[in-house]
Amino acid sequence: MRSLLTAAAISLAFTLFLTPVFLRLFRAWGWGQVIRTPEDDHNPSHAAKRGTPTMGGTIFIAGSLVGYFVGTYAGNNPPTISGLLVIWMMLGFGIVGFIDDFMKVRRQNSLGLSGWRKVGGQVVVVVVFGVVALNFPNGDGQTPASAYVSVFRDIPALSFMAFGLVIGWILYLVWLSLIGVAASNSVNVSDGLDGLAAGSAIFVTSALALIAFWQFKQPCDLDALERGLQAACYQTRDPFDLAIIAASFIGALVGFLWWNAPKAQVFMGDVGSMAIGGVIAALAILTRTEILLAVIGGVYVIASGSVILQRFYFKLTRGKRLFLMSPLHHHLEMRGWSEITIVVRMWLIAGLLALSGVGLLYVEWLVRA
Repeated sequence: MRSLLTAAAISLAFTLFLTPVFLRLFRAWGWGQVIRTPEDDHNPSHAAKRGTPTMGGTIFIAGSLVGYFVGTYAGNNPPTISGLLVIWMMLGFGIVGFIDDFMKVRRQNSLGLSGWRKVGGQVVVVVVFGVVALNFPNGDGQTPASAYVSVFRDIPALSFMAFGLVIGWILYLVWLSLIGVAASNSVNVSDGLDGLAAGSAIFVTSALALIAFWQFKQPCDLDALERGLQAACYQTRDPFDLAIIAASFIGALVGFLWWNAPKAQVFMGDVGSMAIGGVIAALAILTRTEILLAVIGGVYVIASGSVILQRFYFKLTRGKRLFLMSPLHHHLEMRGWSEITIVVRMWLIAGLLALSGVGLLYVEWLVRA
């Protein structure tokens, strides 16, 4: 527990107290938010946010790293390959987002990396993650990830390697890429109002942290065999370390949210939203809760789903719109809802869905136990 508490406390203190220092640097470097013209954006109220320091995701990424490494060593729980893989996804996706943000700031327009270049960068990060995660077994033969589709745990009937080694690896990497790209871009789509993405991420990551800690308390060891719980135990590798990196990330987000909540003094930028998606995807994959992530991170599914529905409806009806503006939170803005009302209610939805995901996992464990 010392590692968990230390990691969360250090990362929280880092982002809470050092963000003003970073903001001075951002202003000196000219890292101000680029807003499209009201005519293009169809949302004139956002024009007032022009020039607000952006790329603040670099702050909570740094805070997470400091908190994690201090926490692991303070509690005598050295970093494991599983925790480092989560960091890889956070940094890798964050770098892709940073490049996109930097191009926007430098050009002073809203055009950064093209969509396919973003996806290409994300896929490269995920492929490296996937290859490493299916290697380096521990003494019990467990690798960080598995070649199975998972909901609450691996589904034995859904093994990618059943199609052969080559096709199995391809399907496995495609599956992980789909999860990573979908998670990252869904968080990115939701990052349109002050504090929305960061606040929601606290709930989602907290749920995944609880799951990792629960798996740590329910390992497949001799005790589980003696108690007749071998059917309900978890084969997750390094679950406690996953809980530590999740706790560090949560602490960093809470401290950052102090400055990012309405009215935001700093925006996270794509570097932040993509890093959040990377952490969420990595934790879901390594805790074997990939499909359950659709419930736990349901608030992001709503955001990206509304964009998909808008485009589909627009093409189907040849020009008509399902929403006044997508994603959904911008539609609510256009309907006259205040920004703070939308953000708080989205936080509530995020919390309820995250709690529902944890509840479903616990119910599944009760049935097996």
